[in-house]
Amino acid sequence: MKKKRLSPLIVIVLSFLGIIVVGVFLFKLPFSVQSGKFISWVDALFLSTSAVCVTGLSTIPDLAATLSVFGKVVLGLLIQIGGTGIVTIAIYVLVILGIKIGVTERYVLKEALNQHSISGMVRLVRSIIFTTLIIEFFGMIINFIVFIQDYSFLSALGISAFHSISSFNNAGFDILGNSSLQIYSSNWLLNINTMVQIVVGGIGFIVIQDVIKKKNWKSLSLYSKIVLKTTLFLIISGTILIKVLEYDSVTWLQAIFQSITTRTAGFSTIDLNLFSYTTIAIIMIFMFIGASPNSTGGGIKTTTFYVIFRSTISFLLGKPTIINNRRIEDDNRSKAFTLVLLAMSSIFVTFVIVSTIEMHNPRTDMSFIKVLFETISAFGTVGLSLGVTPYLYPASKVILSLLMFLGRLGPITIFGILNKNWGHPNVSSVSYATEKILVG
Repeated sequence: MKKKRLSPLIVIVLSFLGIIVVGVFLFKLPFSVQSGKFISWVDALFLSTSAVCVTGLSTIPDLAATLSVFGKVVLGLLIQIGGTGIVTIAIYVLVILGIKIGVTERYVLKEALNQHSISGMVRLVRSIIFTTLIIEFFGMIINFIVFIQDYSFLSALGISAFHSISSFNNAGFDILGNSSLQIYSSNWLLNINTMVQIVVGGIGFIVIQDVIKKKNWKSLSLYSKIVLKTTLFLIISGTILIKVLEYDSVTWLQAIFQSITTRTAGFSTIDLNLFSYTTIAIIMIFMFIGASPNSTGGGIKTTTFYVIFRSTISFLLGKPTIINNRRIEDDNRSKAFTLVLLAMSSIFVTFVIVSTIEMHNPRTDMSFIKVLFETISAFGTVGLSLGVTPYLYPASKVILSLLMFLGRLGPITIFGILNKNWGHPNVSSVSYATEKILVG
């Protein structure tokens, strides 16, 4: 009998689910929390999912006061595994052990890293792991210079390492208390180091490697140019909008930090509840866009946003979508619009369900804007919150956990499991007559 193979998409989904389950049981261990503290099964599930999906949302208000040293180490490892990718790490371990990587493993890795070919997969994995460790190490050293002024040597070292991992993987978790980085809002060194790590982690490993190898703007691939241009545009526009809308309420440092962290990292140097509804709306749009493909961030991705924007402009002008003298394929544009539709549908359905469940929640204000904000933050794996997550009912926590999972892997990956012809496009020799339908 012919051996049936699992779809690479199923392997990727199951690998993430497996790590989440392991994380749940580790958080439930008695020595994962400090004496007198307790984590319910639902909170353990939410925390594990948020860590593996590098989101940063937490139903536990103060992780520093709740988790033990072991629990914090587990949280950091889950963030690292989730950000780098379990498939990538597993392949790297096999390479270290000298085990031959077959075609099947390379194909799974190709799907996990969203590549077009299985060629050079092992070399790419080595590069990803090496780059990650180098950036996080130097980030930890700079963090240590800041935290050693307020903590003991070992505590400062642990916090520095955790913060570096959380920053580069765009997770947004911190173990400083329940106010994120607000006490360090004026510390230029920590702010700049955190922003650099977020941006580098958010542009993706492929772009990082392209920049390191080419070292010249003209030599960069079209993909890298689009990612870098869109990222820079979003950072600058976000900074100006936040500063203008909030006037004297934020400094320029806080504005640029919030602009960078908003798209997927989840750190905050200012209480978001102090922002106007207009600013909150802008932040939600940026959270929805997110980071770039092959990165540690979420959202619909910068390239998707760019392709849709350029396609819309080209359609209105009656021209083909041309970028840098290259015509964007119809498949790319269809995928971009499909992704946005699936993303918006997932957010809407989740928002309606959670709003219905939390309609009469007496523990906090579950207004329309707050529930929508948490929902978009979960999908974009951002982690920013208006403070309502710890007060959600268990059912809402489970639903948001599912949305975080969907947002991390991507709607197309999840729904793509339904496609039985993975890797084998269904090409038909039959041609059908075309028909124009009235639209709009």
